[in-house]
Amino acid sequence: MLTVHILASGSEGNCLLVSAGGTHLLVDAGISARRICGALQALALSPADISGVLLTHEHTDHICGVATLTKQHRLPLYASCGTAEALCRKSSCVSDVLRVIPRAGAFDIGNARITVFPTSHDATESIDFRVDHDGASIGILTDTGVVTPEAEQALQGVGLLVLESNHDEEWLLSGPYPYYLKQRILGARGHLSNAAAGAFARRLAEGGTRQFVLAHLSRENNTPERARQTLERALAGLDAAVTVAPRSELSGPYTAEVCVCSE
Repeated sequence: MLTVHILASGSEGNCLLVSAGGTHLLVDAGISARRICGALQALALSPADISGVLLTHEHTDHICGVATLTKQHRLPLYASCGTAEALCRKSSCVSDVLRVIPRAGAFDIGNARITVFPTSHDATESIDFRVDHDGASIGILTDTGVVTPEAEQALQGVGLLVLESNHDEEWLLSGPYPYYLKQRILGARGHLSNAAAGAFARRLAEGGTRQFVLAHLSRENNTPERARQTLERALAGLDAAVTVAPRSELSGPYTAEVCVCSE
């Protein structure tokens, strides 16, 4: 069985738990180590059960718990070269547990086959992941201003996608954010809008993806209802389910089914 729990998702912190058989992996650690350990305990797990932490990039809302986890539990960290270098500049204590991975390619941790692909974000060398196990697959695509060609290719045929649906463009443009911040969010190295997420979700659903979990919603420029409605309209006529992850509460498990891909 391949599942994902979302421990937190949004600008205040991001952390996911992917479980592939008996292999458990964190994706990012952007909340406190105390919160991560508490969520694991609620799932009858402990840090000793975690095989590694996959890091997407070095922004604080994705790494703020990393240093403490590293000091207390010596969890291996997997990061791109650029992210690893940026992380070492922020916290020297992580250097001996860092494992640099290519920005594109695949490798195995326990029962999980992990595919890495580049994203487009204003970080040093951002990446995201696809995890495959026993014929099922989960994709993760957050913190990207556009869907990169590599992401488009890597995520074809996933059974379940955790997908950024950060903002409603009209709400963002008419809202109180300063001009420079609006341009950053809307830019090619910013965040996916509801509309952009919907367009990509439809392309994947036409290829057989049936489950979408929306993540990294802006508190100021989006609502769960707005994001869900946009995605459901984009997926009209297709057999696909849409769920919205809470920003700060443990949710899941979301279970990946084997994708029946269209020819």
